[in-house]
Amino acid sequence: MDPKLVEVTQLFARFKAAYARNDLDVCANLLSQLKVLLTKFPSLPPSFQQTPNAVEELKIARDIYEHAVVLSVKMEDQDAFERDFCQLKPYYMDTCGIIPPSPEEYPILGLNLLRLLVQNRIAEFHTELELLPAKALENLCIKHAVELEQSFMEGAYNRVLTARQAVPHETYVYFMDLLAKTVRDEIAGCSEKGYDYLSISDAKQMFMFSSDQELQQYITEEHPEWDVKNGSVFFQKAKESQPCKEIPAAPVITQTLGYARELERIV
Repeated sequence: MDPKLVEVTQLFARFKAAYARNDLDVCANLLSQLKVLLTKFPSLPPSFQQTPNAVEELKIARDIYEHAVVLSVKMEDQDAFERDFCQLKPYYMDTCGIIPPSPEEYPILGLNLLRLLVQNRIAEFHTELELLPAKALENLCIKHAVELEQSFMEGAYNRVLTARQAVPHETYVYFMDLLAKTVRDEIAGCSEKGYDYLSISDAKQMFMFSSDQELQQYITEEHPEWDVKNGSVFFQKAKESQPCKEIPAAPVITQTLGYARELERIV
């Protein structure tokens, strides 16, 4: 076997051992070394040179980048996730017929869709979705992300929050928690505009918290401007703190009349 491939294989075994014992710092250090070693393989993207060990090199590189993506989730590093996924993506899109499909492909593709949804990058979400083959939409991980996006766009926030209890893969929990926070922030914004106050029981139901303590913790951490007293949550203080924006009536009227005159000249 090629000495370079042997070196990568041995180092990757150390990485997986550290990963199994949840030693994330060691994993990050070993991953950096592995990425440097992978640059010595000419068979990898974008070159795809035909070498005697091309299949084995492509397979282990894909495996390394799949672990890198999952590691970035464990470390809660969204920037690293995006970098590692971009490096992994060619192994899914451009190696068909060269190496067999990975069992982790659809879980990771679905995880990326979920990340885009959490970051409110809806256009990119649909672009990535259109790149997938039709059969991918039948996969549980992809369907999960698609159904979440539909519920989010429809404003069916209760479905988004309850989906946290039925994630198709353990790596989805991190992004689902972020999405739940995004949804609750949306509900908070609507509540401030729609109500002067809510009873604690109604607020707990609306925000889908299971206990008063969870609701209180959310208010303390995210909305300290709300008042909790006499069994209710008062939003009036938050409303009063928002500056009123005056509409410059005279300039708007002048501009509108100017548009009208220009339209008359065109007609």
